[in-house]
Amino acid sequence: GLACLPARPAGGAAGRRVGAMASARTSSDVELFRSDVMNKVQLIVPAEAARATAAALGELGLLQLKDLNEGKSAFQRTYANQVKRCDEMARKLRFFSAEIAKSGLTAHARSSLDVEPTLDELEGRLAALEGELLEINSNSDKLKKSHSELVELQLVLEKAGGFFDEARADAGIHQREQMEMGGGGSSSGMLGGGASSSTPFLDGGDALGAGGGADAEAGWRSHENKAVRLGFVTGIVAQEKVPSFERVLFRATRGNMFLRTAAVDGTVCDPGTGERLPKSVFIIFFAGERARAKVLKICEAFGANRYPFPEDITRQRQMNAEVNVRLRELHTTIDASSVHRDGLLAQVGSSVESWTAQVRREKAVYHALNMFSVDVTHKCLVAEGWCPAVANSQVQAALVGAASRSSAQTSPIMQVLSTRETPPTYFRTTKITEVFQGIVDAYGIADYQEANPAVFTMVTFPFLFAVMFGDFGHGVLMLLFALYLVLNERALKAAKLNEIFGMLFGGRYIILPMAVFSIYTGLLYNECFSCPMTLFGNSNYEYEEGKSHPTWNGKAYGFGLDPAWHGTKGELPFTNSMKMKMSIIMGVLQMDLGIVMSLFNALYFKKPIDIYHQFIPQMLFLNGLFGYLSMLIVIKWVTGSTADLYHIMIFMFLAPGQLEKENTLFPGQAVVQVLLVLMCMVCVPWMLFTKPYLLKKQHQARSGGYTALTGNAVFADDDSDDGGHGGSGEGEGETFDYADTLVHQMIHTVEFVLGAVSNTASYLRLWALSLAHAQLSAVFWDRMLLLSITFGPTAMIIGFGAWFGATMGVLMTMESLSAFLHALRLHWVEYQNKFFGGNGKQFLPFDLKKIDEEAEAEEAA
Repeated sequence: GLACLPARPAGGAAGRRVGAMASARTSSDVELFRSDVMNKVQLIVPAEAARATAAALGELGLLQLKDLNEGKSAFQRTYANQVKRCDEMARKLRFFSAEIAKSGLTAHARSSLDVEPTLDELEGRLAALEGELLEINSNSDKLKKSHSELVELQLVLEKAGGFFDEARADAGIHQREQMEMGGGGSSSGMLGGGASSSTPFLDGGDALGAGGGADAEAGWRSHENKAVRLGFVTGIVAQEKVPSFERVLFRATRGNMFLRTAAVDGTVCDPGTGERLPKSVFIIFFAGERARAKVLKICEAFGANRYPFPEDITRQRQMNAEVNVRLRELHTTIDASSVHRDGLLAQVGSSVESWTAQVRREKAVYHALNMFSVDVTHKCLVAEGWCPAVANSQVQAALVGAASRSSAQTSPIMQVLSTRETPPTYFRTTKITEVFQGIVDAYGIADYQEANPAVFTMVTFPFLFAVMFGDFGHGVLMLLFALYLVLNERALKAAKLNEIFGMLFGGRYIILPMAVFSIYTGLLYNECFSCPMTLFGNSNYEYEEGKSHPTWNGKAYGFGLDPAWHGTKGELPFTNSMKMKMSIIMGVLQMDLGIVMSLFNALYFKKPIDIYHQFIPQMLFLNGLFGYLSMLIVIKWVTGSTADLYHIMIFMFLAPGQLEKENTLFPGQAVVQVLLVLMCMVCVPWMLFTKPYLLKKQHQARSGGYTALTGNAVFADDDSDDGGHGGSGEGEGETFDYADTLVHQMIHTVEFVLGAVSNTASYLRLWALSLAHAQLSAVFWDRMLLLSITFGPTAMIIGFGAWFGATMGVLMTMESLSAFLHALRLHWVEYQNKFFGGNGKQFLPFDLKKIDEEAEAEEAA
């Protein structure tokens, strides 16, 4: 059976802490608040079971392998040849996929009942199929090239034959006219100034001079003798090149050539490139070998295809008939080749997806095996990695199953190692919590075992978004969209989505609570598309004749804002004041939550110095200023006082102990403010000096009684920042530097003191974006929809379309994105910087399922 050696206790305080954590959190104690306890394990695997073991671990997806061959290049590793074979097979499969797509066929998934071939069988099959397909493609290309050449030859025979037929007809007519004129002996039929427009190609010009009879006949014979000494070239050229082709010919021969062209109807497949282009047939007459050489070079330079053309009419007809016969034979051969090729591609297409996945997984397995180190006897492989403590039994079961499947003579061995290395961070999430964990991970990976911000982010993030996006109608629209994504989850997950919609689908479980909270805050604001609602009863303000202001009956509205405020002059000042004060209170509460989270970290990692000299002064400083301001806001709301809170907070520091009567909210307020100022002034040096000093004394005390290694280990546990907890192994012999520690604490203190002010002010974005959202919604409702109603039904329809488009485009898209980004900033900066280290290493297990998902997502993109 498989031997799992017990964990050896880690040396030093770090090892004791990790052991305590592992014993405190068992497999039944699963929580999201802290990452899982991780174990560093060592695997000793027999060589004959190595491949099966790596595949089993990849299927399990709970072991992060450590590369034990970092000093070796990719070509020096044990399984480099297997990886190279997988790369070659992947290339062949990409070739098959490209050919299938080019042919317009569809790759079908193979039946699950088919037996998956081994890697060697698949390699041989792919090599044979590739060779056969390459041969078919080569033959097909040759046949298509021959077919294109025959088509062009047929066009040349047709068009050039037409040239000569026309020329012969014109020559016969011209000859008869000349003979008739010569036979009559009349000089009135003289051509005079030159040739007719119907003069043949090879008209001798002055050879057919003035006069008739015997002179005309002699001239014609002289013309025929000249024509015998001329040569010609026929071919076909791209239509767009004809003008430049003609110019170059004319200049190269100095005009001693004659060119005729005829455009071909439609397009012609070029034999060289396979592209279909509009072309023209040409015939060039020239005199002399030098002219012939120039013409041939020019034809070659312009990519013109030359074809033979017999002068004899009988030979032309015979050649045309032969071309037609060969074209019919080629058609039949090409069709048969296409059917054979499509059949081969259809056969490959039924398995190409499964083969691609198999090769991809095999390559990943051999990449993982390349991280194993080979024993000196070459009989076993050694691997190291991290796995969650709760997954030890699953890893053991996977090793046992792999050994039995490979019929190994010896069983794999798994043992837990003691180490001072910082373990990776691993949170087990569900499809609902995954998106919130992703928001935190986008800022930084949590340090090992530190408090996870995602726990409270699942509530605070959608709520703060809704504070900025609060509208009942807009929340309902967002809720409908979120329900569509959630209810059609399976269908949408199987479909190929574009990048934007895929991102929205991935965030469906955060859009849903955002919509619900938006409906809630919309009810609080009493706004539905900027219109007031009376869902919780009528207004408690009564309007009487003869009075300019309504009368309040002394009762509070059932829920949210009284609808009577809508449309009044005091609506904007009232809602602004309410939302601004509400933003400050929410900001102080969330920052207090962040500081409390730092207390949880200090308690968990047993750091009393952080509790007494960091948590307590931070809480006193923040709440001595802005906690006190939040208390004054609540008192002012309850009592209905008109005190000026700006004046109170400013003169709390400028004139301590002095307070105007109209700004007094409770007895003894002036004394309380003096005490708060003194407390805040004490907190700054408290945070700055006490922690470095106590760390120095602690290090001196420990170093005096123990070895340097023990002292450094203790110091490493206590002096690490909020993120570096447990097992963070500093190097042995490291000395304590008081100056560096003091500078670090000074930076931390200044950052907190200044951040207490700037972060509180930053929460005013909740008020600003809520105001902007409400005002934009009101403008669209009043100026687009209501205004259009006054102009008739047609304008009302147009106005409704414009209002709906503006609502969906601006408010539902741009405003929601803006609110999302601002809520993201409030969590990353104002909330998480109070406790979150974010310097951890993410747990990246060897997971074949994840590799397949990433490959499918890349193909879909």
